[in-house]
Amino acid sequence: MLHTGRVRERLTKRGLVTVSHAIEQAALATAEDGPLIVLALFQRMPYFERERALYERIAGVAAATVVGVVDAVPEALPAGTYGVVLAEDEELAREWSVVVLTPRFGAALVAYDRAEVAPDAPTLEAGRLFDGGWSFRRDAALHEALRLRERLATRLPEQARAVLDDVLGRVRELPATPGEARGEAAVRLLAGQIERARRRADAPPSRTTTDGTTALLDEPALKRWTGLDGVTASGTLPVAVIGVRVDEPPGTPERFGRRSHAREGQAVLAALTAPLRPVDRAARLTDREYLLVLPSLTEEQAVAVADRVRESIAGLARSYPFVTYAVYAAVCVTTGRPLPVPAVRHALEWAVGEGVPVATVAPESVFVG
Repeated sequence: MLHTGRVRERLTKRGLVTVSHAIEQAALATAEDGPLIVLALFQRMPYFERERALYERIAGVAAATVVGVVDAVPEALPAGTYGVVLAEDEELAREWSVVVLTPRFGAALVAYDRAEVAPDAPTLEAGRLFDGGWSFRRDAALHEALRLRERLATRLPEQARAVLDDVLGRVRELPATPGEARGEAAVRLLAGQIERARRRADAPPSRTTTDGTTALLDEPALKRWTGLDGVTASGTLPVAVIGVRVDEPPGTPERFGRRSHAREGQAVLAALTAPLRPVDRAARLTDREYLLVLPSLTEEQAVAVADRVRESIAGLARSYPFVTYAVYAAVCVTTGRPLPVPAVRHALEWAVGEGVPVATVAPESVFVG
């Protein structure tokens, strides 16, 4: 765990979901070791809404359940559940935590959002990276429960604080159960096997083509990777979306032949994808229009990538001296979901019409970058 002296682990969201569900199921298990308290930080509302039914069941067996979400309190919480509003700029807003504690049992997961994505992720959301750890040891869970109780105390009603303090006092008076390390070792083995099996099942196809260029996604594949078919929330991971338009001189295929045109097309793709990192993705939208999706970049960095793409394609004139491409780009960096692909395409159309090499997209306007 982060706060008990253990070394931080690098964890994906997909792996954390497996562990958090195991901890939540432990909270629901029938056992004569109560009272039970549960504290959970969800970052954003959509993540809590996905688990709302589960936490309604947990509230039915817990003495107190605390749920923290950024900028909002979940509505219509069941009795015994206390919602806490987390500020956008506080450290807890980056935290994904689940702590379950009774006098005889404890389990905790604490992870901090890195705002990064694993390069081999099956989807943008599943590959989100966190630093942290988890434990099925009661003393570790007690430590985390005490930390969260202290951090959230002023935002909890007196009734909630009294219940938490009662359970924490009982836990302190009892020794930890022997054999916890054995149980945790078994859980870690199972969690590791599940994660490895998922990686094999979800292994993405090769991102390179036979000629070494980066493979392009089509629009359905891009939608799957960006997580539009699953739960994703605004406000966490920054993503740069870059639209690129490549216009060739009129009559190129007729003047130089289809075979030469095909070679030049491959050269354009190689130049387009040359600046991309392993975590980035590229998609073809039309014969002349492409979309680049690059997680964890600032606007300045994204504009620099757009400039490198333009320079790389412009450099093809050295190999194909009679073909000079006109290249335009539109850049948007956002933590919003879904990704603003329509806005970027609209900005790209504007850039072409106005002859602007690179345009940037603000939430409500398009301005020259």
